[in-house]
Amino acid sequence: MNMHSIDATDATFQQEVLDASHSRPVLVDFWAPWCGPCRVLKPVLEDLAQRYDGKFLLAKFNTDENPRTAQALGIRSIPNVKAFVNGEMADEFLGALPESQVRQFIDRLLPSSAELLRRAARRQLDAGDAIGALVQLQQASIEEPRNDDITADSAEACLLLGRMNEACAAIDRLSPLAAQNPRISAIIARVRLAAQAAEGGEDDAALGVRVRTNPADLDARLKLASRLVQSQQFEPALDHLLEIVRRDRGFADDAGRRTMLSVFSLMPQRDDLVRRYRQLLAAALN
Repeated sequence: MNMHSIDATDATFQQEVLDASHSRPVLVDFWAPWCGPCRVLKPVLEDLAQRYDGKFLLAKFNTDENPRTAQALGIRSIPNVKAFVNGEMADEFLGALPESQVRQFIDRLLPSSAELLRRAARRQLDAGDAIGALVQLQQASIEEPRNDDITADSAEACLLLGRMNEACAAIDRLSPLAAQNPRISAIIARVRLAAQAAEGGEDDAALGVRVRTNPADLDARLKLASRLVQSQQFEPALDHLLEIVRRDRGFADDAGRRTMLSVFSLMPQRDDLVRRYRQLLAAALN
C-alpha cells in the first residue's frame, strides 16, 4: 500500500470515497480474494496510484467482507473499477484491462490545465482577490473558450470589480444549458440584478419616493427591488416584485416574475422566505 492507496469498507465508504472525491477523483477497485483477474489488476492500479502521485486516490474494496455497499452499487462482476468525482460515479470499467487502457481511463477523469487554473482563480475570488482571479480566468479561457464554469467565474470577478459591461458580456456568452447549473444560475442572477440596479441615476430614497407617490410606478419598483437585492434585503425586494406581478404580469417582458426567480436562486432553497414567496407568486399567477 502507498500513501495514495487505501482499503475502504462499508463503514468508511462515505468519508473515504464520496466525500474525498470532492477534492480529487477516487477510483474504487471492487475485488475479492478468490478472483484471479483481480490479482492481475490490483498491482497495476497500485503502481499507477503511486506514479500519478496523488492526482487520484485508489480505494480497494473487498466485496466479500463488505457486501452492503457492493450490493447498493449493483456490483455483479469483478474486478469492477468505479470512478467517483464530486460525490457521484463518473465512469467505470470491468475486467483486468492492460495498463495503457487503465491510464486512458484515469486521464479522462483528471482536470485539464484550464480547470486547474479555474480552481486556483476560484480560491482567489473567494479570498477577495478579484483582479488576480480574473488574470487566471483569462488564461483559462484562452485554453477552453467554451467552458461555462470559466465564463461564469469571469462574470463574477468582473462584477466584483464593478466592470458591469464585461460581466454582462460574459453571461451572454454562456451556453443555453448553463443556467441549469445552480451555481452558474446564481451568478447570472447576481449580474443581471446588479445591471438593473445600476440603471438610472436615482438613489434608493428617490426611487422609494416614486413608489410611495405612485404605487403603480412599476419601473421604480423594479429598480428599487434590484437595489434592495444588492444589499441582501430580500424580503422587501420580493414584496415589490410580487406587487409588479399582481399589477401587470406582462410588465417589461414579465420582469416581476423573472426577477423573483432570480432572487430565489440567490437564497438558500430551504429558507422559509423562499417557500412563502414561491407560494405567493403561484397564487398571483393563478
